[in-house]
Amino acid sequence: MRNRYEKFRIFNGLNESQINLFEEKISIIKHSKNDVIFNEGEKGETLFLLLDGEVEITQALTLELSKANFDTREKSILNLKSDEYPIFGEMSIFGTKELRTATVKAISDCKMGEISKFDLLQLCENNNKICYIVMSNICSIITDNLINANKNILKLTTAFSLILDK
Repeated sequence: MRNRYEKFRIFNGLNESQINLFEEKISIIKHSKNDVIFNEGEKGETLFLLLDGEVEITQALTLELSKANFDTREKSILNLKSDEYPIFGEMSIFGTKELRTATVKAISDCKMGEISKFDLLQLCENNNKICYIVMSNICSIITDNLINANKNILKLTTAFSLILDK
């Protein structure tokens, strides 16, 4: 029988029995369309695997207009679809402040797997080889996300620069 998690990048390089160790710790949760899964700035102690549906990731474009007035419009950063086998929430697990760096909202009915930082680290403590593989995969995912973010920043600054040059 195929494991429903085998296509997620976080588990690349693991066999079915190794993935099953994680599956035992993963809670299945459901969200309805328009539910906010978590908000930017909240404490985060879980990582999510999108099993079914689509989510939108947004960040506040915080701009100080005056000492007492802020513009906090949300900017859509990315949509994730379950057929891409994405994970999200990993930044707060490994960040020093453990805060969510974005807001995630269900844009369709969603089903996701959720694993806590505690369970992830406990599995790592008991299975160093598996942990090395999973942590390496998470580092790869975070690095790819950072590279994409840098490309987007470069595009925005280039466009802004071209506008200012006119």
